[in-house]
Amino acid sequence: MEASNLRTKAIIGLEIHVQLLTDTKLFCACPVRFEAAPNSCVCEVCLGHPGALPVLNRRAFEHALLTGLALNCEIAPRTKWDRKSYYYPDLPKNYQISQYDLPLAEHGYVDIEVNGQVRRIRILRTHLEEDAGKNIHDASGCTLVDLNRAGTPLLEIVTEPDLTSAEEAFIFCTELQRLVTYLGVTEGSMQKGQMRFEPNVNVAIEVNGKEHRTPISEIKNINSFRFVRQAIEYEIERQIAAWQADHDYLIGQCPNENRGWNADQGVTEFQRDKEAAHDYRYFPDPDLAAVQVSPQMLERARSRLGELPIARRKRFVGQYGLSGGDAQTIVAHRATADFFEDVVAAGAPTDIAGKQFVNVWLKLAHDRGDTIDALGVEATRMADLAKMTGDGTVSKTSAKQIAEMLVSQPESPRELAKQAGLVQERDADATQAWVEKVFADNDQAVRDALVNPKKAKAAAGFLCGQVMKVSNGKADPKLVGELIERRLADMNRS
Repeated sequence: MEASNLRTKAIIGLEIHVQLLTDTKLFCACPVRFEAAPNSCVCEVCLGHPGALPVLNRRAFEHALLTGLALNCEIAPRTKWDRKSYYYPDLPKNYQISQYDLPLAEHGYVDIEVNGQVRRIRILRTHLEEDAGKNIHDASGCTLVDLNRAGTPLLEIVTEPDLTSAEEAFIFCTELQRLVTYLGVTEGSMQKGQMRFEPNVNVAIEVNGKEHRTPISEIKNINSFRFVRQAIEYEIERQIAAWQADHDYLIGQCPNENRGWNADQGVTEFQRDKEAAHDYRYFPDPDLAAVQVSPQMLERARSRLGELPIARRKRFVGQYGLSGGDAQTIVAHRATADFFEDVVAAGAPTDIAGKQFVNVWLKLAHDRGDTIDALGVEATRMADLAKMTGDGTVSKTSAKQIAEMLVSQPESPRELAKQAGLVQERDADATQAWVEKVFADNDQAVRDALVNPKKAKAAAGFLCGQVMKVSNGKADPKLVGELIERRLADMNRS
């Protein structure tokens, strides 16, 4: 069959595992520590010793409830725990405590923007479960097992198969990570495996008005947005090619598969046939009571929601005039967004405050491994620096220097600018003198600005830079630009 005769549509759903931010595991008091020595954070409960009884981590449940609300889900008034039975070396109990027929939340949605259009991705369900341990294949001739992670609280989020491209999946995953980190329910670190994505992919192939669907492949445990996109792109093409080679490669006639992503080779690899729900022999966990979700619990969770990232980004663009990119960067961290609003409330011009947050304060915070609100610079001092930049008291370049000083010194931005000689000279006569000197010293640039249309803009910019250099950065760039423009106009008339 020629590729040109085919019409194809990808059908993609996602299962996402989010490690919840708690001090201890889901059903025991063992600490959750990423870099702890192997098998040092374990006890009788997470090792599955006979007679050891689980106790639910309240904080994990509250995080899951909050996330369900943020995903616009219906919250179950009663939810219970089930044993999902399977054998794997890193699962010491030979079952995983999860939720099956009564998940905590279901029937929600997330809106994402794709090419300027809003796409609603439905959420099938979200439920709590415990993580397994980790198999380590580095040693020669054997597999090592570290059970520190066994019992770590996970929230599994399952979408409907509403995504139709690798790009949509990429956007959804990044948007979801922003949401859960904004809520404070997870660190969301990919490097630490705190978010893992499992795309379920198949393809609808239409030929002569008849639709054929390939089997579903679940690509397991991807911990990179980039790899999510690459794996889905590869899998779509692989399935189309498999159907072209064998028209019996169809859902229901060939088994669904679990596949792994080989990033080095850029391919998905077969692991095993995909299990169905009945293969896990779910049954209610006899050691854990069901949870009744009271109206009071729901109200407490709703009070923690606040304004969510998508709505806040839109407001920052509309209310403060920020670019979409700057709004997204600032809103990505809740405390940063809150602090930005404090700076604006202290009188900062919003456009300048936004640029300084993105280009100055976030860089300083990143260099220190911290957040803007933890830099120790009060909102009033940040606002004063933005106002000084806006009214031309200091240049944008000088503002960066002053910001660095503010992190370590208690003085006001104005005092620091004076001490460092960074206050801009706004005296028109002094600035005119600098302009005349630069014009006298740079004949070629002046000629280009006057008579060479291709070089005129660059030449004028060069002259402006030379004035700033001659003035040791004290000249007001806006005034310099006006005086250079006026001087060139006078020369054209003469």
